[in-house]
Amino acid sequence: MATINPYLNFPGNCEEAFNFYKSIFGGEFTYLGKFKDMPPQEGVELSKEDQNKVMHVSLPIGKETLLMGSDAGGEWAPKIIIGNNISISITAESKEEADRLFNKLSDGGNVTMPMNQTFWGSYFGMCTDKFDINWMISFGDESQGS
Repeated sequence: MATINPYLNFPGNCEEAFNFYKSIFGGEFTYLGKFKDMPPQEGVELSKEDQNKVMHVSLPIGKETLLMGSDAGGEWAPKIIIGNNISISITAESKEEADRLFNKLSDGGNVTMPMNQTFWGSYFGMCTDKFDINWMISFGDESQGS
């Protein structure tokens, strides 16, 4: 069965927020990557400010639950509006399950990032469903907490 984790987006203070959450929940980050750590991508220009923002962070807060998050990036990233800064992240048990969930959730909604293999090793996609709920679907490389 798939697992569900909250995914929080921040306007530039993700690392500060996650250090706060870490002080409350304890534990260590299973992954903390900055946008500057991404390989170059066509059509994506990072400002100096965006390079040091958090691309992805994972903090275990329970036996099967990760609190995950990132900062909003440049022009290519969604604008943060308080109220839309959370997504539901689903880790599927198979690529087929990931595709099935993604296809059904995105039906009538908006595909933000089609399902595809990523540089961090996961099969991953993002969409907003027809009720304006943000979803992130992944399968694969659990070493980075995605």
